[in-house]
Amino acid sequence: MSIWNQIGEFASRVSFSAKSGASDLLGALRTAFAGDPDLRRRVAFSVAMIALSAKMAKADGVVTTNEVKAFQQIFSVPPREARSVARLYDIAKGDVAGFETYAARIARLCGTGRPNCGVLEDILDGLFHIAKADGALHERESRFLHRIAEIFRIREEHYQSILARHVNVGAADPYNVLGIERGKSLDEVKRQYRKLVAANHPDKLIARGLPEEFVRIATTRIAAINAAFEAIERGFRPA
Repeated sequence: MSIWNQIGEFASRVSFSAKSGASDLLGALRTAFAGDPDLRRRVAFSVAMIALSAKMAKADGVVTTNEVKAFQQIFSVPPREARSVARLYDIAKGDVAGFETYAARIARLCGTGRPNCGVLEDILDGLFHIAKADGALHERESRFLHRIAEIFRIREEHYQSILARHVNVGAADPYNVLGIERGKSLDEVKRQYRKLVAANHPDKLIARGLPEEFVRIATTRIAAINAAFEAIERGFRPA
């Protein structure tokens, strides 16, 4: 059964209270899928993306046509499930609970709250994809995403690597993408590159809970890593 069918079933069970919307939406996952932790993790990822996308739109103050299209590109929502997704989106957007409340609850997907948790990086990557859909990362979106990273316990240097995958930050861009300092040998760059490719293979992301419907996040990440390595390799000069 598609993840969207599961989300549709979940959406039909969720009640909304203006005072406890975040609790109803995110807390309901544990009850709804108590007997299937793997399914709960996959649905939780999807609901987290929907909820934080809605909160980002609210923080930005405007939802552009391109942002909506980017949202649809990531989710590839079947028409029959669009109403269920819209319901969850509207609940999150209308909830009085702030985005920090949502992010803190979502951070629990990693259990121990360890730094640089993979599934939380996946969520942040998806949010970046949506935020930059209109051709620019706006100041309010940038502040929103940076604060989400802080709540997710994504370390600053790792956040800068994620940022560099999505936004041109200048000459250091390919090095930031690979998370390696300038001046390293080409062999060291290659080792870091291979490590990142292995860690970010789509199968790895699916194994940690990324639904197959979201594999676009993995493929765009690998493309950015490949492009960064190729840029360094082309311009490499021995130190």
